[in-house]
Amino acid sequence: MKLFRRLAKYVNPYWRSLLGATLCAAVVALLTGAYAWMIKPIIDEVFIKNHWELLFWIIPSIVIVGIAKGGFNYGRSYLMRYVGNRAIASIRKDLFQKLIQMPIGFFSHQRTGNLMSLIVNDAGMVQQVIATVIRDLFQQSLTMLTLMVVVFYLNWWLALIAIIVVPLSYFPLTRFGKRIRRISRSGQEKVAELTAILEETFSGIRLIKAFGAEPFETARFEQKNQEYFQKIMKTTRVSELVPGIMEAAGSVAAALIIGVGAYEVRMDRMTPGGFMSFLGASWLMYAPVRHLAATSTVIQQAAAAVDRIFWMLDQPSERVQDQGKRVLKPVEREIAFERLSFYYDGMDEAALREIGFTVKAGEVVALVGSSGSGKTTLMNLLLRFYDPTEGVIRIDGVDLREVTLESLRKQIGLVAQDTILFDDTVSRNIAYGLGPVDPQRVIEAARAAYAHDFILRLPQGYETMIGERGVRLSGGQRQRLAVARAILRNSPILILDEATSSLDSESEMYIQKALSNLLKNRTTFVIAHRLSTIQNASRIVVIDQGRIAETGRHAELLQKDGIYKKLYQLQFREQYVEAP
Repeated sequence: MKLFRRLAKYVNPYWRSLLGATLCAAVVALLTGAYAWMIKPIIDEVFIKNHWELLFWIIPSIVIVGIAKGGFNYGRSYLMRYVGNRAIASIRKDLFQKLIQMPIGFFSHQRTGNLMSLIVNDAGMVQQVIATVIRDLFQQSLTMLTLMVVVFYLNWWLALIAIIVVPLSYFPLTRFGKRIRRISRSGQEKVAELTAILEETFSGIRLIKAFGAEPFETARFEQKNQEYFQKIMKTTRVSELVPGIMEAAGSVAAALIIGVGAYEVRMDRMTPGGFMSFLGASWLMYAPVRHLAATSTVIQQAAAAVDRIFWMLDQPSERVQDQGKRVLKPVEREIAFERLSFYYDGMDEAALREIGFTVKAGEVVALVGSSGSGKTTLMNLLLRFYDPTEGVIRIDGVDLREVTLESLRKQIGLVAQDTILFDDTVSRNIAYGLGPVDPQRVIEAARAAYAHDFILRLPQGYETMIGERGVRLSGGQRQRLAVARAILRNSPILILDEATSSLDSESEMYIQKALSNLLKNRTTFVIAHRLSTIQNASRIVVIDQGRIAETGRHAELLQKDGIYKKLYQLQFREQYVEAP
């Protein structure tokens, strides 16, 4: 109930529609009772007393009641579905907003498919509850209450026998409810695992086909699919017991009603029409009881999804955890890394150890080292994807933990090796995150990135849709769009993370020209494996196993005969000529 009270806040804004649906449900319930009530005069007055003229009133009344019931039933169903769909849209919005505001560390512990399943499958289960189950809960409850009034009015003694099925139904509902909820939660987790496998398979389809791994992936999917099937069948075995128990209880009540009712008619304490009306009302009353039992099962299944949804919504977001209050101004003097150490969650070995150096405003600093040495981790700390375990980063003397994330990240542009583009137009990808931008500024940024000419050759130029992750463009073209994006963003601090490592020589030439325009008047950090791209850096910082091993310019480091020289020799073994 605590969970569903929280869920109610998504329904409350639409209380007018909910009230309208409730009123429609009340009318439908009354009209259902009217059907049962009309049986008595039809039998007693028409068939037994031969008052056939009453049919001129009864037959049109049946038609009017049927039309009215259909109309109000439509209104109830439409309004409740409207409330349910609006509420679930709000839940999905809140879930998505929460997910994109979570810190980077959260995503390192969650599979993408699990998070997709949360928004699609779990929210869909809740939608079923709001739009359908609650609709039926109102309708069937009101119908049952109306019919109970009818049967008590007709014969209170028979009515007590008729409603014996209601308390009998309580035991199986409570007995199996918690078990169904527990199994359903496990089932939702299996759905999430299936979604995760699908996401991994479709994103890695090239590798799967290249390695001929289709049979392996099929077997992996089938294993999870079977596990989900077993969970579903376990839920089915438990949930289907409830209707069976209800049917058995109803048959006992029906037998008692017929037996006692026949005796009442024989003793002239009840008319045949009254008995048939009572029997009809009782029969109509059992349908809502059975429906409510089935509804209870669906609610328990949805409760597992609600659990998962509110668990996610209760997680502290990145901005909630952020304690920064100051607005960071553009860097004017320096960026200082002071005795930084950092451990990833669950790791005993430090990714960075006592890193300390200062970068002057406008300086180009290259970070060099083998894979896993800590270069990208250091830049992640600058972006505050993580906070250092020890030490501090300052911009113009201000601790980054004292400034807002929004003001910090506005100061930093990023061009990464794995270029992230969206299935949108070229122009909107270049202007990503900036809102409405003058098209001429987009074109100027593309020119500076040496991307304008190839963009004009695309089918719709700047309005060409580039496909998911820019699949319709080459690697070099995608990188030039990323550079154009950074130029348009015009951030005073720039991070180039392996921006040219996977490109051919021609594409690299274009990117290097574009980067020369991008680097002007910016404080730049360059992470590079290709040492030829950083020879003109103001300073090179060599990181080895999380520590700074060497610093200096290209020629100075070659003379030191240290790690940088060894890396350089490995890349240029044949062309290497020792610097004087």
